[in-house]
Amino acid sequence: MQSELPPLSRKVWTRPDYLLAFGFGAGLSPKAPGTMGTLVGVLIYLLIRELALPLYLLFVAACFILAVYLCERVSKDMDEADPGGIVLDEMVGYWIVMIAAPAAWYWILIGFLLFRVADIYKPWPIVWLDKNVNGGLGIMLDDVAAAVMAWVCLNLINAGLMTWWSTG
Repeated sequence: MQSELPPLSRKVWTRPDYLLAFGFGAGLSPKAPGTMGTLVGVLIYLLIRELALPLYLLFVAACFILAVYLCERVSKDMDEADPGGIVLDEMVGYWIVMIAAPAAWYWILIGFLLFRVADIYKPWPIVWLDKNVNGGLGIMLDDVAAAVMAWVCLNLINAGLMTWWSTG
């Protein structure tokens, strides 16, 4: 019996490269697939956040390398430069934001919000990377740049609050 799923959904649920690139199905969301992918990234972060920092960094680096390959492969197969449904870049980006982040739940939320703002609005140099770097690396690099920007902001907020609390 032929599957009732649309062709893209069928690929996501039957091919490991699509399943990972589409964030375990989050990229199929008709609204805000990048945000849905980031939410999947948050869930995975909750599983990996207790890793020792070197292991966490190794995990993120390995995922980045795999993501470049998978984003390239899936985008070529779809014949699109940067399909909106590919959300593995958002997942890896979120994990970068959360490198050595404080453990409280509100830092998870702040990191999520900072990353989504940077990724959606794409201030310079993110917009330049988005427009000028192609392929799997291009799909990943604008999110990495957004993540680094969000990471810096997260750490500045944390440092500011620590200073305020220690002097107040």
